[in-house]
Amino acid sequence: MQTQNPFLDEVSKLTGAAMGLAQAAGEEAKAAFRAQGDRFVAEFDLVRRDELEALKAEIAALRADIAAMKTPPKG
Repeated sequence: MQTQNPFLDEVSKLTGAAMGLAQAAGEEAKAAFRAQGDRFVAEFDLVRRDELEALKAEIAALRADIAAMKTPPKG
């Protein structure tokens, strides 16, 4: 948008540039926070939820197999 006042044109341009810069800084902050979280998880050797759920399912299947082995055969 162009006006007759060059000062207002410059203020408008600077405002638009500042908004773009603020958005880029926000994305950079999100990326840095996510990277810090990943480092935290790796440092403390934490497990992700999907890995835990898979391990729980495997343990339940093994317990069922053990229970089946403990019961005497019929006949």
